[in-house]
Amino acid sequence: MPDLRVGLGVDAHAFGGDGPLVLGGVEFAGQTGLAGHSDGDVITHALVDALLGAAGRGDIGSAFPSGDERWRGASSLDLLARAYAGVRDAGWTLVNADCVLVGEQPRIAERRGEMAARLAGAMSVGPERVTVRATTTDGLGFAGRGEGLAAQAVVLLSRA
Repeated sequence: MPDLRVGLGVDAHAFGGDGPLVLGGVEFAGQTGLAGHSDGDVITHALVDALLGAAGRGDIGSAFPSGDERWRGASSLDLLARAYAGVRDAGWTLVNADCVLVGEQPRIAERRGEMAARLAGAMSVGPERVTVRATTTDGLGFAGRGEGLAAQAVVLLSRA
């Protein structure tokens, strides 16, 4: 039986950040950014957490603490690249990743491929290994009221 590990990551941020809205490493011009210590990219943060969890390497908060000024305003794609390098160094390789954005806006259908390519590129894997999707909450909760966005990601790793 192959040595496989599954990881689940979840992240949420309120709207109101200083920078642009970044999701899956892609900027959404004209949209209010998300508050966060780095760029607030909830999709990428959830993916980082899923990778670290599957590999038994902690979580995004322990790897890139918000109290550490090195990570203030950091590109989440850079955090993803660093996290995945550690996962690879620990002997794991990505089989696939599935990421889901939760919120009413923005609509991402036309940019999903671009986001998947950016996420895959940060990990130096083929874009067919990463999917990005979205769902709404039909007006329920903080995401439904338009106060912020959330994301979930699940990954499957195999022993390299």
